[in-house]
Amino acid sequence: MELWFTEYFTDHARFSMRIARQLYSGRSPLQKIDVYESLEFGRVLVIDGMVMLTERDEFIYHEMIVHVPMAVHPNPRRVAVVGGGDGGTVRELVRYHQVEEIDLVEVDKLVVDVCREYLPATAGALDDPRVTIHYTDGVEYMRDCRTKYDLIIVDSTDPVGPGEGLFTREFYVSCFAALTDDGIMVNQHEGAFYEPDAKACQRAHARIAELFPISRVYQANIPTYASGLWLFGFASKQYHPVRDLRGEEWNRLGITTRYYTTDLHTGAFALPAYVEKLLKEVE
Repeated sequence: MELWFTEYFTDHARFSMRIARQLYSGRSPLQKIDVYESLEFGRVLVIDGMVMLTERDEFIYHEMIVHVPMAVHPNPRRVAVVGGGDGGTVRELVRYHQVEEIDLVEVDKLVVDVCREYLPATAGALDDPRVTIHYTDGVEYMRDCRTKYDLIIVDSTDPVGPGEGLFTREFYVSCFAALTDDGIMVNQHEGAFYEPDAKACQRAHARIAELFPISRVYQANIPTYASGLWLFGFASKQYHPVRDLRGEEWNRLGITTRYYTTDLHTGAFALPAYVEKLLKEVE
């Protein structure tokens, strides 16, 4: 008998992958968590029926959410990651020797525990001595935050359930206040192809663009995410993501990547016309 996992992108579109076996299934007080072994994408983390990452393509998401801001900010020493309990964002951050402190704010400890056990290649850097894990709600953490961060990465789930608050104006106001004078915020910005994702993208962009003097959106091709085209937001108090790219300096660091390059960095901010239109409608 063939086993298949299916995620519904809309009522009329879905994505399926063939599954060899289910490795884990459990429920925290907040959400349902599953890990599957797939034949095409390796191990797959699913939360509330939605694919969070697969072993085969997670590097694309995590490289793009980290290396884009890190190649722009000249001296990012203190970083907050809101969400990201799978550890992939932290894994990319610890490759930078100049980063001194990483605060990982994850609302669900079970996500971290499951990823440590079943996705060690993603979660393996969570034990780095520079990393402090805070098991608390990201909205509350940023609202009460007294630390100033050079970079805040909002590595959230979709804007439903526990991740819903990470798309609110209140949260973005708190992030703005918690950034240094030249701080950068990057967030997973949803897709723009299917209508539910596009509306979430527009809402987030409108709220961020209202607060930050520099607000841009960039893209990456992630095969297992809805439509394959996924977006990230880049918001800054001072730095432009393309004009202030420190390409030569970043390349001298010698960080080996599988997706991100400084040439790709520039091109990622060139968006399809329909995406530009969606964003301009709410600016």
